[in-house]
Amino acid sequence: MTWSRWPGTLCRMPESNLKNTILARMNEAGVSLIKKYFPDITAEQEAAFATLGSVYAEWNEKINVISRKDIENLYERHILHSLAIAKFTSFKGGTKIMDLGTGGGFPGVPLAIMFPDCRFHLVDSIGKKLKVIEAAKEAAGLKNLFTFHSRAEDMAYDYDFVVSRAVAPMRELMQWSTKKFLPKHQNEKRNGIICLKGGDLTEELAGLKMVQLTPLSEWYEEDFFKDKSLVYAPK
Repeated sequence: MTWSRWPGTLCRMPESNLKNTILARMNEAGVSLIKKYFPDITAEQEAAFATLGSVYAEWNEKINVISRKDIENLYERHILHSLAIAKFTSFKGGTKIMDLGTGGGFPGVPLAIMFPDCRFHLVDSIGKKLKVIEAAKEAAGLKNLFTFHSRAEDMAYDYDFVVSRAVAPMRELMQWSTKKFLPKHQNEKRNGIICLKGGDLTEELAGLKMVQLTPLSEWYEEDFFKDKSLVYAPK
């Protein structure tokens, strides 16, 4: 039991009630943050995003999906971060996307909510984290997301785009996905890799041709994004 102060009194609140209250406030604030940058999301998308805080908080106590000290920053540092790809481009309906090394579902889960008419394959060689994604998928009601316990190079599918977040150096990502692209381009951006990365990328991107780097500070004003970038390598 935890003591909780209400106007004019002091009462004992069960730990579960307090936890649910904190999660509800986190979810509400998180959805407001998303709407700050994506004001045109639908009520259905709002509801789907609002489920993620509770799902990840629960599973993070069982599996170290993200830093446990960072769970309160889930919406800014993981969900909104993932949605930077939606700032970069808007996928057309029918676009096929692989999230390479998805971990706990970033950027794939937020993108699947944002683009319900696209098909997402979330791929990771660590199977236990895929359970978290399946829970998030069920809670958010996602019908366009599928998980695969596999290495990217072993996937028997081709895609318009491969996305990833802080998985591996760019050269390795390009090597793993080199034969995974559909030949026809149907989006505004040519088929290719879209990655979310942090820090100084000068050395990592040196010598790579046709690679486009966009600082996330062009889209987001929060301090967290000051050293974060999106890297796009067209096929």
